[in-house]
Amino acid sequence: MTERSAHANLRGKRALLIGLGLHEGGSGVVRFLVREGADVTVTDRRDAAALDGAIRSLDGLPVTYRLGGHEGIRVRDYDLVVRNPAVPADAPLVMGARAAGVPVEMEMTLFLSACPAPVIGVTGTKGKTTTALWIGDILKQWKPETVVAGNMGISSLDALPAITPQTPVVLELSSFQLEATGERGLSPQIAVITNLSPDHLDRYLDFDTYAEAKWAIARHQTAADTLILPAGTGDDARGDQGLAFLAARAKEARAHVVPFGALPPVAGYPPGSWWIEDADTLLWADSNRSYPLGRGSDLALPGTHNRINACAAAAAALAYGAPVDAVRAGLRAFHGVSHRYEDLGTIHGVRFINDTAATAPAAAVAALATTPGPVILLAGGSDKGLDFTALADAMLGARAIILFDGRVPTPLAAMLAARGYAGPLIGPVRGMADAVAQATALAQPGDTVLLSPGAASFGVFQNEFDRGDQFRAAVERWRQEAGAR
Repeated sequence: MTERSAHANLRGKRALLIGLGLHEGGSGVVRFLVREGADVTVTDRRDAAALDGAIRSLDGLPVTYRLGGHEGIRVRDYDLVVRNPAVPADAPLVMGARAAGVPVEMEMTLFLSACPAPVIGVTGTKGKTTTALWIGDILKQWKPETVVAGNMGISSLDALPAITPQTPVVLELSSFQLEATGERGLSPQIAVITNLSPDHLDRYLDFDTYAEAKWAIARHQTAADTLILPAGTGDDARGDQGLAFLAARAKEARAHVVPFGALPPVAGYPPGSWWIEDADTLLWADSNRSYPLGRGSDLALPGTHNRINACAAAAAALAYGAPVDAVRAGLRAFHGVSHRYEDLGTIHGVRFINDTAATAPAAAVAALATTPGPVILLAGGSDKGLDFTALADAMLGARAIILFDGRVPTPLAAMLAARGYAGPLIGPVRGMADAVAQATALAQPGDTVLLSPGAASFGVFQNEFDRGDQFRAAVERWRQEAGAR
């Protein structure tokens, strides 16, 4: 346990948190500010009833709440403003703070400024949670005190008091969380970008704006740092939008760049972390030699995309200094993440997969490619301004499709009709109980009921995790009903 004073100047300062939110990030910020001696006010558009869980987690702390809107809040009355990642940089209160010369922070700028240990940061459009937790599991084989936090409902700031300079720290970082790190000139010592494809275009002007927000993870690295990027970010980007962006930015990177990805068997492997599919081998290569890290078939997670996630995780752990034996053990030991292609089991021959974290079309395409046999797909929701063409094409192979409604409904129903989809197409449904009832009525032994929406949850569910929890509960109810027959 260490004492630190990186934010001792907060003592007695008036701090305003804009957006408490429903997850631990906002609550963690409040606890941190109170710990540092600040006078804390929280404002949120939601009312106290909607924020009940978060408020109860702060019970007993000296916090002033201004809920149900921001009326009467004058940012010039505060010495510091902290914005929740869900609050955009151009929100009126944030813009007002900047105009008044009031410093604007976020959870991750507070954490990265105060953390005494080197940090591994992981971002990307798909696979960032899986990869971050996989890195954590590998490092825990070596150092059990490893901290894993960030964009997964775990407050990084709550972990600060237990972090020493020797504690491995792994953060999953969303584009929203990374926005302010770029402003503050902060990047983790080891940065991983799993991939980039269009997402959150309801928040960002275009793909390049979104990608630039992600690139903040590497923008301020130094020559002593490590940047782990998907293979194909050199001159062979071949028109892929995400790879082309990373290829251009990689030429500007000051950090040591380590590639990862899939390769065919060759006589000599270039430096990097590789999945050699024909040899069923995960392989690490540096400038001197190469050596295997395990067999792909020994991994608990299915799919080529997870073999590639494993390559990224291994590269990050090795760059941090983890022993090869710990890397091999951690790769085998990892069994996946709740809500990300989570196998809920088989009931009367029907398999259920919870992939609610697939909130972008590309993630749902990957899930469909991974799932063998006939699929009854639960998809759709709220459109974030994304291109659903590839997902609509991939959905044509599903035996049946059930579509969710959303705040801004996706165009999937019209796209499937235009493509002549021949299977049952049901929806839009308004709730999970209806969706699962429809799916189980259609399901036959050998089918998989796959929740992989490819879209946001807004309009029907609180968030994607609420959507997944409701799916899990509905499946469990059906399991009990089926067992009673």
